[in-house]
Amino acid sequence: MIYFFTEDITFNLSQKQQTKFWLKLLVENEGKELKALSVIFCSDAYLLKINRQYLQHDYYTDVITFDYTEGEKIAGDIFISLDTVRANAVAYKQVFEKELFRVMAHGVLHLCGYDDKTPSLRKQMREKENFYLARFS
Repeated sequence: MIYFFTEDITFNLSQKQQTKFWLKLLVENEGKELKALSVIFCSDAYLLKINRQYLQHDYYTDVITFDYTEGEKIAGDIFISLDTVRANAVAYKQVFEKELFRVMAHGVLHLCGYDDKTPSLRKQMREKENFYLARFS
């Protein structure tokens, strides 16, 4: 099951069914099973509050993933700041939707066990994001 929510903003994700199908395929392609996934779209202020409260980080970010995965069954909450996604889309000269899907893939890849704490791990994560973005287009 995949659910989309909003907190403190108004946003309507287009292509919800196709997006759910794509995220499910991503999980299955990684050899996992999708149990439950919530994607919560919010503002910078809301995500900063979560970052401070739960991670003790005092900075803005585009995505925070809370992992509830058990074994091979993927479960989690992915919080996405649409403010930062929009700013990053401009900064990287990308279409907003493409940047949004990159961030969704990024969060799901974390749930599948990928990390981005070192340059080599970030490179691997970016390659996976690009791989799955190519399959959504």
